[in-house]
Amino acid sequence: MNIREFAEHTGLTAHTLRYYEREGLMGDVGRDENGHRVYGPQDSQWVTFLHHLRETGMSIRDMQRYCALKGQGDDTLATRLELLRRHTDDLAQRLRIQHEHLARLRETVALYEARQRGRDPRSSSATGAPPRAAGPAHRR
Repeated sequence: MNIREFAEHTGLTAHTLRYYEREGLMGDVGRDENGHRVYGPQDSQWVTFLHHLRETGMSIRDMQRYCALKGQGDDTLATRLELLRRHTDDLAQRLRIQHEHLARLRETVALYEARQRGRDPRSSSATGAPPRAAGPAHRR
């Protein structure tokens, strides 16, 4: 596949593919007799993996480190594994925090929807009367 076809196939832009190559993330991309990039199935799997790393928040620097280690062969498996474990743990923590934020947002949406229907769960009646202020009363 040429770069245009490969970009369509992977869902990435040609610009992103060239950037990944410039940053040393793609290894040696094959070239045809005219010097145009030629991508194969192994490139597709690799780019998909890189895309997952990037979409999950791995820095380009860490991706470069991973690629450099991979290029050194199986002697670096333990180091690559540790890098991926650390990234996995960081991602899991960020997801836990995001799920907490999502739960708070959903609670607020549910509260607003109930208030729109005239059933404020915080009020003393279902008529939509304003709730009592929380905390100490402010004096003027």
